[in-house]
Amino acid sequence: MSEYAVELKEVSKHFGPVVAVDDVSLSIRDGEFFSLLGPSGCGKTTTLRLIAGFELPTEGDVYIDGHLQGETPPYRRPVNTVFQSYALFPHMTVFQNVAFGLEMQKVAKEEIRQRVLEALEMVQLPGMENRKPAQLSGGQQQRIALARALVNRPKVLLLDEPLGALDLKLRKAMQLELKALQHRVGITFIYVTHDQEEALTMSDRIAVMNRGRVLQTGTPEEIYEQPADRFVADFIGETNFLEGQVEEMRAGEVEVVVDGVLTLYVPTPPQSLPSGGERGGVTVAILPEKISLHAAPPDQRAVPGLVQEVVYTGTDTRYLVQLTEKTMVTVRQQNIGIGATMVFAVGAKVYLHWQPGYARLLPM
Repeated sequence: MSEYAVELKEVSKHFGPVVAVDDVSLSIRDGEFFSLLGPSGCGKTTTLRLIAGFELPTEGDVYIDGHLQGETPPYRRPVNTVFQSYALFPHMTVFQNVAFGLEMQKVAKEEIRQRVLEALEMVQLPGMENRKPAQLSGGQQQRIALARALVNRPKVLLLDEPLGALDLKLRKAMQLELKALQHRVGITFIYVTHDQEEALTMSDRIAVMNRGRVLQTGTPEEIYEQPADRFVADFIGETNFLEGQVEEMRAGEVEVVVDGVLTLYVPTPPQSLPSGGERGGVTVAILPEKISLHAAPPDQRAVPGLVQEVVYTGTDTRYLVQLTEKTMVTVRQQNIGIGATMVFAVGAKVYLHWQPGYARLLPM
């Protein structure tokens, strides 16, 4: 038995001149909740369809549980897929919907009944077997679609934006339910989404995709805190980008000048960067919640700024702060309680401060 539930090795998929998936290699561990995250048209759904067997690779190989799939059709692969449209049969009861696949496989009636009831227990809908889909809420219909997929006991469950049709509150509740369900059943989930928060909430690991390629694979913490490039940093969260020139490189730190007037000190990145002139162009990335605001400079490296906008959002306050004539940044400060957090008004002079490791240097 392979330690990997699914492996993609140098997989590409072409539709005529369009390259939908471009040389993707992934190793997804057994029992992992793995998400493919990216904007529309990035290749994530095509990647899922290649695993399912609905599409065949133009180049490369797909392995499931260590076995090369080649041209194996979808119904012979140890996977099941849950789509955004639940595709429940409206004229059938919940029991009949969940049992449909087993009946097609000519499983014995008593075993069908046992497995259907087990699947409904898994998705926490016992006693619903005699209802019709129209008698269920959107969240319940989603769970019936999951039960129908799980009843076949697949090695891997593929989920293509299955929560997209739900309202925001229900979607957030279902995210937690799906994660809990995956822990209970212990099988591999491969989840496609364009929703960054959804991927961060649910996943053990995430692959961020763009233009058919995987840009970075890692845990939610790694993807969010240590983005590999500007696209990942921009897509995974609200990030401030300050463009400047490398002025000097010292042991452990890089001195960057923004707009010719503002000096920032950033930890040395893993990759080497050129120094001086146009070749020294870099981007400093820092998350809004990593910046604190002060009325007086807490140390000599604090950055002065002018508050241009203040927005109270309940959990935190969002500040738009001007650093130079050309550069503005967003700062988010958590609202701890009345009097516990200093509130700055529009026009206030402030000093921005962050821990050295919170700023990251990215190539432009």
